[in-house]
Amino acid sequence: MTIQFNTDKNIAGNDRTASYMSSMISDSLDRFSENITRIEVHLSDENSSKSGGNDKRCMLEARVEGLKPIAVTHHADTVEASVSGAIDKLVSTLDRTFEKMRSY
Repeated sequence: MTIQFNTDKNIAGNDRTASYMSSMISDSLDRFSENITRIEVHLSDENSSKSGGNDKRCMLEARVEGLKPIAVTHHADTVEASVSGAIDKLVSTLDRTFEKMRSY
């Protein structure tokens, strides 16, 4: 499972942050790793330099073998919280998706 990071001009994308978040994503999605070929992480600060709550956005897109890409989005006050929330949503979505596939 490859994890690819994309950030907008308002989010500093450094190797340390990418490594930390990659381990968060890998650990949380480990049980799906045989079916997922790639995870794309899109991070953005929607308010730029202005202050405001829930302005950090994380969109995770999972490329699952044999299916259309599955995307989820989460907004939070910090980048870490937005990634964590998006991971939770993606795990829930993948659980439902694979459960439906098993029931057919």
